[in-house]
Amino acid sequence: MVSAMPTHSSEPAGEQDWRLQAELDVADTRGALRTVIARLRGSDSDMLKEIEASVPHDVVITHDGNRLFAYAADELTLTAARRAIEAVLEKEAIAASVRISCWDTELDEWRQVDPPLSGEEALAAEAARRDAEAIDTRTLVASSGRLIRGEFEQTMRRCAQELGLECQVIEHPHLLSTQVAFTVTGPRRKLDEFARSLKAEEWATIRTETGVMTSPL
Repeated sequence: MVSAMPTHSSEPAGEQDWRLQAELDVADTRGALRTVIARLRGSDSDMLKEIEASVPHDVVITHDGNRLFAYAADELTLTAARRAIEAVLEKEAIAASVRISCWDTELDEWRQVDPPLSGEEALAAEAARRDAEAIDTRTLVASSGRLIRGEFEQTMRRCAQELGLECQVIEHPHLLSTQVAFTVTGPRRKLDEFARSLKAEEWATIRTETGVMTSPL
């Protein structure tokens, strides 16, 4: 049975390092996607044996607007999924442009492999990669409750270390909370990832601090 998820993520789930993206050329986007996904999930008994015979059970199907996605652990598995998807689209008379990408672990992004990028697209992609790898310094400020400031700081230091970033911490104590400034240096794409982690950790510490202060114990 093919798995299906209601939303699409830009990052691979688990070991799903290969992605198919099919942009459907349809006016009734929602209805067409429902039809395609229903057949891929085997709800149509006439299609069930055909789909199960050609699509491995660990293929993940998602959709976003008029785009249909399939994720697989390797290229061979995704190729089998592609054949099944294109067969369904052909039976439904739905035109689609299909792109195959693999996850680049060094750049943390999808890299298109089929069809190959045009000369202009390749130049734009290379420019974007150079920009993402450019070394930069950024200072980010977050608030933390005084009771758990130490844990908050250690968590973000570990995050910076795992991302390969240089990190300096500056504290600005207040009555009930502490503002912590993290000055981090490294590739811009890693700085973006650190900023997302910092925001998530800040909200987590706020919830934890609130729980501690309102606890009857």
